[in-house]
Amino acid sequence: MQTKKWEDILQFIALFLFIVLLNIYASRYFFRLDLTEEKRFTISTPTKKLLSELDDQVFVEVYLDGELNAGFKRLQNSIRENLDEFVIYSNNKIQYKFVNPDQASSEQDRRAFYQQLMGKGIQPTNLFETVNGKKVEKIIFPSALISYKSKETPVLLLKGNTAATPMEQLNQSIENVEYELINAIKKLTIKQKPSIAIIEGHDELRPIDMADLTTSLDEFYVVDRLNLAENNLDGYDAVMIAQPKKRFSELEKYKLDQYIMKGGKALFFIDAIQMNLDSISKGGAYAFGYDLNLNDMLFKYGIRINLNLVQDTEMGRILVNVGQFGDKPNLRGVPWPYYVIINRFKRMPITKNLNGIYSRFLSTIDTIKTPNVVKTPLLLTNQYSRIRNMPNVVSLEELKTDLKPELFTQSHLPICYLLEGRFTSLYKNRFAPDSAENKTVKQESEPTKIIVFSDGDIPRNEIDRRNGQPLPLGYDPLSQQTFSNKDFVMNALAYLIDEKGVIDSRNKEITLRPLDKFRIQEEKFFWQMLNLVLPIVVIIGFGILRFWWRKKKYEVKEEVE
Repeated sequence: MQTKKWEDILQFIALFLFIVLLNIYASRYFFRLDLTEEKRFTISTPTKKLLSELDDQVFVEVYLDGELNAGFKRLQNSIRENLDEFVIYSNNKIQYKFVNPDQASSEQDRRAFYQQLMGKGIQPTNLFETVNGKKVEKIIFPSALISYKSKETPVLLLKGNTAATPMEQLNQSIENVEYELINAIKKLTIKQKPSIAIIEGHDELRPIDMADLTTSLDEFYVVDRLNLAENNLDGYDAVMIAQPKKRFSELEKYKLDQYIMKGGKALFFIDAIQMNLDSISKGGAYAFGYDLNLNDMLFKYGIRINLNLVQDTEMGRILVNVGQFGDKPNLRGVPWPYYVIINRFKRMPITKNLNGIYSRFLSTIDTIKTPNVVKTPLLLTNQYSRIRNMPNVVSLEELKTDLKPELFTQSHLPICYLLEGRFTSLYKNRFAPDSAENKTVKQESEPTKIIVFSDGDIPRNEIDRRNGQPLPLGYDPLSQQTFSNKDFVMNALAYLIDEKGVIDSRNKEITLRPLDKFRIQEEKFFWQMLNLVLPIVVIIGFGILRFWWRKKKYEVKEEVE
């Protein structure tokens, strides 16, 4: 009996020592197990890498707190879960807290705090809810302020396609939380910025036309405006060509081609058709194609921008004089099918969860079979579209006739392509231009990427008519909506330049699993009773079984005795 007791004690001590040693060993290693189907608690490898390389504390203040409905509570929980992961992978260099903007001692203090947030670029969102049968307006701030050393930046965490349902928009925002947070941290902590050349010399968009985009690009990149005739592209990580109207010389095209052959990335925003709004408003314009001397190069890479214009039933507005108002023209925004609001995207990091993109005078794009190049259509027209082949007359007179839906029989026409792979040079088996400094033609490219969009207006911001100042890119003064033009351009450049970068975190996908509301209503009583009665029945049944088992056990013992 004494020996058995000592064996039990020794076993207990051995087990205790094993657990202690296992904990000491495990504390030296770190792993996390995500058992969710969508891996919603798993952050991307580039995010982990950036967090592990932080050299100082990063402070995050989230202003989505207080009394929130179920949807925004999900968004709040997602933000907290992502930040918890950030804390772990940054070795506690991320610190965060949630702040309730409504928690103020007085109305005056609350309004002052609101103004302070808005002064830092954090805008409120008006939320309408039904409480006790009445509609109540509540102001929330679904944003965060991230600080690093002496710098800080606001982050909007409620983003999504406004064409989607409110539930889908919230789900899209939840999918984007990791990217929005880590992208802001990257902006604050970046040490060496990649460089971008915006090509000029062919009557491209003016600096004021790209002012808002350039301001945003400056936060991540070194941006130069470069005359291609006078300079080389060596050393630049990417080039952007935005709405050229004049012909590229053979030397300029050669420089561009050889830059791509060396692995350079390129983003083209090209109009195929010349359009003049002044001519259109004065009775019509005969639209015909540009001669940019780039078609043969793009064709060699596997792309052809067609000489046509796309019309679509999902359209923006054009400012038109609809008559006189006293002695002044009566200007109004009128739907114009040549201004297409694009809502059809290929699901990939560049375009995932974007709002609509505002375009003007689009053309379709065809692909040509080329070896070693993968072609992905990034953006497509909507369900009801049509093509008008050019040359042709485009006039505001078209607005006087009702739109005929039966004419819009085409759908999902590609208008933007991503090309990835090894490209063949236009100058393969050809001589370099006489004026070229380097006449040794590189005939096949290193693995690289280019994006071609058949609208030069995508990166162009509007100009405020009152003060001549640039408006935010994507903002439409007539509808007073902001579209995702800037997000698209920023995402496109990030995808081109940042190999395996934080943009990969935009791939996260969380499946909505909404409850069946009709079934809930029909079966509500059944499930209420089941949840109320079943536990009681189980407990009573367990008690009866236990009583029967004990009774049987002791009856057997009495018989043995």
